[in-house]
Amino acid sequence: MELCDKTIHDLSGMLAKKEIQPSEIMKSALSRMEKTGEFASFIKTFPEEAMKCAGEQDKKALKGSLSGIPVAIKDNMCIEGKGTTCASHILEGFTAPYTATAVQKLLDEGAIVIGKTNMDEFAMGSSTETSFFGNTLNPWNKDTVPGGSSGGSATSVALGEAAGSLGSDTGGSIRQPASLCGLVGLKPTYGRVSRYGLVAFASSLDQIGPFAKDVEDAAILLKAISGYDAKDSTSVNAEVPDYPSQIKNGIKGLRIGVPREYFLEGIDNEVEACVRKAIKDLENCGAEIRDVSLPRTEYAVATYYIIATAEASSNLARYDGVHYGLREKAGNIIDLYKKTRSAGFGDEVKRRIILGTYVLSSGYYDAYYLKAQKVRTLIKEDFSKAFGEVDVIVTPTSPTTAWKIGEKTDDPLKMYLSDIYTISANLAGIPAVSLNCGFSAGLPVGLQLQAAHFNEAVLLRTAYAFEQMNDYHKKRAFSETAENQVKYY
Repeated sequence: MELCDKTIHDLSGMLAKKEIQPSEIMKSALSRMEKTGEFASFIKTFPEEAMKCAGEQDKKALKGSLSGIPVAIKDNMCIEGKGTTCASHILEGFTAPYTATAVQKLLDEGAIVIGKTNMDEFAMGSSTETSFFGNTLNPWNKDTVPGGSSGGSATSVALGEAAGSLGSDTGGSIRQPASLCGLVGLKPTYGRVSRYGLVAFASSLDQIGPFAKDVEDAAILLKAISGYDAKDSTSVNAEVPDYPSQIKNGIKGLRIGVPREYFLEGIDNEVEACVRKAIKDLENCGAEIRDVSLPRTEYAVATYYIIATAEASSNLARYDGVHYGLREKAGNIIDLYKKTRSAGFGDEVKRRIILGTYVLSSGYYDAYYLKAQKVRTLIKEDFSKAFGEVDVIVTPTSPTTAWKIGEKTDDPLKMYLSDIYTISANLAGIPAVSLNCGFSAGLPVGLQLQAAHFNEAVLLRTAYAFEQMNDYHKKRAFSETAENQVKYY
């Protein structure tokens, strides 16, 4: 196995024993990037800078839990002195004046950023097909999507280009790509990880979280990026557990709930079979399986797409061609706004701005936005009630495996429904994780675990217990059996 295919904890162990050096890990990652460029994981890479940093670390003692580890960052997180595009034409030429807190925390632990990853424009999408820079391809089958909006962050890890990565999750944008690419992807509790330096899509829903090859790596990354940040007014000053040390404590006696509303019409038969088998595996680990109900689940999609678009229309009003980014030539200020925003935004972003502006407009605010906020409260109450009966809720992550590129681009509603199992966690602000629970026609199937606020530790412990019963997390999408050859599982 190449170094770039190993886990973070394996690499850290080898570094600690001085069996390898950071520069060797970096050479392996950069070599893999050269062979997998067609998958378009990255918008921008920093090979020379990353290699220089790794070389400098060769001469130093390990300074943190991620020393010498190559990581990739979704291109909606700022890094001082580097471009941040959000995969949009409208941010052309913008250079970030500061570094996002979550990214800085990785750097403080010794991680080395190798590039900024591709994504759906302004994180608005479920397939990484709305990027101004073109599609990212699924590592398991190049004809299918990797999920979105953090598709590039997912593929960079699945391909071995990065050992771990950061994405953002507004309605499933970490968990859904993790599901479609066969990874562990975790959305923390709202407020657990600072949003400072994350370009806002929907401020009350956005969260930064990790992609990893296995649960232990996800625990390492989550611990590194978590914690209170005075620069983010929504950051919560809560103690951060030592996640890596707690994942092996077992789940005997743990109460796991299975919501009947997540196994209705629309789920692929093979996806359901994989998830049902995973539930049985968890029971065999000593967990107690219970039926639970989340009765307002059917309203989640409508609620989400009212609240998210409303917040997006407000947040994206700042991109006007005046202060930074794209600036179209115009005769007056109003003309400047119109021309810049028309040329700078893609169709999906325009669609959501229009929808959001409409639901916030006079005469419609009470009928749509205010009502959606009330339903959001009811959805949150459903989870609170359920977590009074169980410790973890288990569901599919996505109703299907990865779909063909272009299959849903002409039908926005069909695309929106691909997030049906993930958006409730964002509305409720609870933590959720997706991990691989099998394969259907050679494509990964995702298992989603959800827990009460700030209970990421029990999620990771449950995920780890399942992982130890299977070898799905050990499968790799890319095999260097020949130059540029992809071997599908």
